[in-house]
Amino acid sequence: MLLLRVLVFLAGVVIVAGTFLSALQTFVLPRSTRDPLTRLVFRVSAGLFGLALYRTQTYAERDRVMAHYAPITLLALPAVWLTFVLIGYMAMYWAVGVTSLRQAFTLSGSSLLTLGFAPVVNLPTTLLAFSEALIGLVLVALLIAYLPTMYGAFSRREAAVNMLEVRAGSPPSAVELIVRFHRINRLHLLNQLWTSWEIWFVDLEESHTSLAALAFFRSPHPEHSWVTAAGAVLDAAALVNAVVAVPRDSQADLCLRAGYLALQTIADFFRIPYDRNPAPDDPISVSRAEFDAACEQMAAAGVELKADRDRAWRDFAGWRVNYDTVLLALASLTMAPEAPWSSDRVIRYRRTSFLRRSM
Repeated sequence: MLLLRVLVFLAGVVIVAGTFLSALQTFVLPRSTRDPLTRLVFRVSAGLFGLALYRTQTYAERDRVMAHYAPITLLALPAVWLTFVLIGYMAMYWAVGVTSLRQAFTLSGSSLLTLGFAPVVNLPTTLLAFSEALIGLVLVALLIAYLPTMYGAFSRREAAVNMLEVRAGSPPSAVELIVRFHRINRLHLLNQLWTSWEIWFVDLEESHTSLAALAFFRSPHPEHSWVTAAGAVLDAAALVNAVVAVPRDSQADLCLRAGYLALQTIADFFRIPYDRNPAPDDPISVSRAEFDAACEQMAAAGVELKADRDRAWRDFAGWRVNYDTVLLALASLTMAPEAPWSSDRVIRYRRTSFLRRSM
């Protein structure tokens, strides 16, 4: 009997320690980590939301449903953590002499929620009650403290996405961005755009892996998405480098590299397969006909283009191949609204992908 109580006590310690570690990895650890318990919660939630999506017919309906996915799941995490702590301490209370599971449940709940209505009768249960109350307060404080951090990162992301609508239209288009800058004679100032979006991509990579739930926080405007915005900026930089007759700007190269590295890192977190070292002539989802049509649209708007169209296509494809696969995969995973050269060429809703890679 003594051995059984020791084993039960150790099992309770493992449950509590694992739960506390889960909370630290999810909200405190400043690097990407795939915590098993957090992943389980998000997958269960994804399954429930997936069932709700079966009743939807349009993108607007799906967007309204999925707008609640990340916030509800995030708020469910503390409840799950507290439940596991409650179970772990129930085991420890029973192991140190509490006679029944009902009494252990009452004592554990009273201590965890700092209600204080269940009396403790000896030193071991008193020490356990104090430690459980402390852990309960810390778990709740972690969520409260990190919600401002998460929403701060969300606000920074969405400020740039909303600003892009002025420059690239809605949904965002790389061609429209270039044409609009040409109309106001600001093609020579694209350097500023590449600089600001390089910073945005760096922030995106850090925030959307250390706080991965951010990837599923949808924009306030249903037609906006961080994925389609990223695709539009990357395509615009690639088009300017490849076909627009302006002086070569190395800042566009830096923006492109920061962008595809950010998307690849986020894809790594969600275990999205892609070729890490693609060849410049590997196939991409944008066809030569679409590229030529984009060039004609820019030429019709008065944008001066390079004469060698074949070379321009090879240069554009050589940039696009670095982010083509991950861009489309993330657009599918996050159920992004339709936008040119990104979410317009993926299956609108893939339940299997969503469930497998939701966290």
